[in-house]
Amino acid sequence: MSTTAARRRLVTRLVSTETIESQAQLRRMLRDEGHAVTQATVSRDLEAVGAVKVRDGESFRYRIQEAREILKARSALRSAVDEFVESITTTGPFVVIHVPPGAANLVGGRIDAAGIHGILGTVAGDDTVFVAVDEFIGSAAIAAEIEGE
Repeated sequence: MSTTAARRRLVTRLVSTETIESQAQLRRMLRDEGHAVTQATVSRDLEAVGAVKVRDGESFRYRIQEAREILKARSALRSAVDEFVESITTTGPFVVIHVPPGAANLVGGRIDAAGIHGILGTVAGDDTVFVAVDEFIGSAAIAAEIEGE
């Protein structure tokens, strides 16, 4: 049996020392270390230790963000929302964000960098950003977080 604190220390160590590209990969690594957990637990643990998914060349990986980095990323998101977002709508497990033509990649990147718990991923077109949301968190909560409420 594992304690939450011990498991989260292990998550921090693994994310800091290994290239972890998915929650499923981390879940297998935790299981190999004697921590049988669900995907939802892995998601909560990653958020609790300050891990975010970042671009690493052509792929993505998790890394621990310092509190200062998180505040900076959230501030950058607020600025992008204030400057570019025309509307935010929720539908099912998605948040749909409309921006001026050419601004979707910038806004999507700022959302990714902010490390908001419950966001599974973003897809940016030219003037629209789709944000896929964890159904247990809900699109309304994520929309509010993106808007800074």
